Amino acid sequence: SLSLSLFKHSLPCIEFLECDLGQTEFTPPGCISLINVTEPFLGPPFTHLRTPCKMVYFGETSCEQETERYLDTLKYVFSAYERDVPLIINTMGWVKGAGLLLLIDIIRLLSPSHIVQISTDSSKDMPQLSPEYTHSSTGLHTKGKEPLKCRNLVSGTEDLEPCRVRGDFRPPHSGHKLLRIQPEFPGAGIAGDGRTHSSVLRDMAVLAYLGQLQPSGMELVLPLHSLVPYQVPFNAVSIKVIHTDVAPAHILYSVNASWVGLCQVPDEVQCKADGPVLLTHTPICDCLGFGIVRGVDMDKKLYHILTPVAPENLRLVNCLLIGNIPVPNCVFLNQPGIEGEIPYVTSEYNYGISGAGKLKMKKHLKRGEHIRP
Repeated sequence: SLSLSLFKHSLPCIEFLECDLGQTEFTPPGCISLINVTEPFLGPPFTHLRTPCKMVYFGETSCEQETERYLDTLKYVFSAYERDVPLIINTMGWVKGAGLLLLIDIIRLLSPSHIVQISTDSSKDMPQLSPEYTHSSTGLHTKGKEPLKCRNLVSGTEDLEPCRVRGDFRPPHSGHKLLRIQPEFPGAGIAGDGRTHSSVLRDMAVLAYLGQLQPSGMELVLPLHSLVPYQVPFNAVSIKVIHTDVAPAHILYSVNASWVGLCQVPDEVQCKADGPVLLTHTPICDCLGFGIVRGVDMDKKLYHILTPVAPENLRLVNCLLIGNIPVPNCVFLNQPGIEGEIPYVTSEYNYGISGAGKLKMKKHLKRGEHIRP
């Protein structure tokens, strides 16, 4: 791999900017993160989870509905890169339609020195991401620029042809070097031909993270309901459901038994004695780790949270973000010692009923009153 090649050149470390929400390499899914890598990693992602230098919980495996928030989040995480070591940027595999336009925006935002483009039979129609193409093409949120014209020193007029230096096009900026790779092994790039589905890998990453809750030195795996959770007062943290709109009266139903990002917002939590503190907007803030809300005590107004995050970092947490990353089904189904109905599990839910499923919000579409004539 590219990172392995860099380590062979005696570099002490590299930085890794994770931009792929659904196929994260070092964190649970739904995150944009910056990680310091000091050694090669050859296994699947769930075998080498690491604590990032900076991480934001986006809360989705795709940014299709919220591309502007995605770019703002990427800017926030990228600002932590100090440029003293090489940076590897892992972009998404969404490279068709709006995904290609968004990729052009990302290239303009991050200004890489090299782009490695892996071409397969399924992506043969994808254009080459050359400096000329990324400079002149229109992105999803940015506009392309006209090629730089040469000025004739004799006549004082501009030539219509773009400037060429030694036969190569040179855009107004420094540009990048394009490295194209064509895999030759059978099935490369064909959707559905992978040995493991991406959703399974995401579940494995979540399970690997939860594995840090297990006491060291024990041969048997303890079920989550046998572990002692942290008690967090309602007024100590604010909460926000990222991926959909939830009525305030139902917010605690969304929080209970959910995978949550443990985050730190710069603003102080506005305490409410009679209920949870709700955020009206989705913050772009540091995520210090993750947990499962094992229960909600309405009488004592407490959240019961299981998390492997160290206590010294938990003291900084003042916000819980609930996204569209589910707790793996096996966590609920494989609970030893449970008699009768399994908590949080039902077999009588009818998805065929109109309105029974979660409403999918299209946040990239503006309502009529927000569109100027």
